[in-house]
Amino acid sequence: MECLTKDREALLAFYDFPAEHWDHVRTTNPIESVFATVRHRTVRTKGALSQDTAKLMVFKLISPASRTWRRLQGENQLPKVIQGAKFRDGIEVSVPTSQNAA
Repeated sequence: MECLTKDREALLAFYDFPAEHWDHVRTTNPIESVFATVRHRTVRTKGALSQDTAKLMVFKLISPASRTWRRLQGENQLPKVIQGAKFRDGIEVSVPTSQNAA
């Protein structure tokens, strides 16, 4: 319980993003899953490639693999996330601008 209480903000940060992005945020290691095909092939070659051949092989392996990658859902929300818009439970929260009355 102490660990959950201590890390509460990090655990609940997931809900500070648009609901459309939740499927993508939930992944454990997006980089590893993208390059798994390349890693499996380079392990088999055991470093017998030159730098140029390795680059060509990586390009040739990633090109067909990229056809199966999922598109980002809610890409229209990205500018809002970058600009720092606040989301609560996946829904954008509008912050009222405070005006000082003189």
